[in-house]
Amino acid sequence: MSAAYEAEVLRVWGDAVDGAHDVWHLRRVWALARRIAAVEGGDLDVIEAACFLHDIVNPPKDDPARVRAAALSAAHASAFLSGCGMVDSKVKAVAHAIEAHSFSAGVRAQSVEAQVVQDADRLEALGALGIARCFNVSGQMNAALFHGGDPLGQSRALDDRAYALDHFEVKLLRVAETLNTATAREMAQERVAFMKSFRDQLVSEIAV
Repeated sequence: MSAAYEAEVLRVWGDAVDGAHDVWHLRRVWALARRIAAVEGGDLDVIEAACFLHDIVNPPKDDPARVRAAALSAAHASAFLSGCGMVDSKVKAVAHAIEAHSFSAGVRAQSVEAQVVQDADRLEALGALGIARCFNVSGQMNAALFHGGDPLGQSRALDDRAYALDHFEVKLLRVAETLNTATAREMAQERVAFMKSFRDQLVSEIAV
């Protein structure tokens, strides 16, 4: 079903371009979810659908509608999957997994499937890939790379809308602490270590 899900996502996205949320992001989330589910369990039909459809409604990060993106994606996915003949119990399970994937929405993942999808999506925010996606999104929002005089925010309030590097402390490193499954937490360790090493190296290079 992955091809059908991708086709629907691309139809909805149209000409919109978001380097941090593209088809390859969906494919990577699905690949990570399969690795997690192989240990933690869960219905792969539900997990697959949620992985591919979780960002189908994808407003820009600075759009007021962004806070409702997960709920809007869940609603769209529900209608689409029902039209494809998926049974109602699985449609509801997919919708919950999509609603719960969002960090900002604050919806608790109550099923194994939702936990797996949430963890897979959050792993994408960590490591070298997480760094690349962070700077991509910050560039879309016209943010600076970092505060030149105080890159770590030691004497100022952190502002991740103004500085990409601030997003590490404001959100990304906190994401690792929210992972549900032991499998994902183990996978995250190397990614978090790399991010901290990158941060330290960057700060050493920009010291004046």
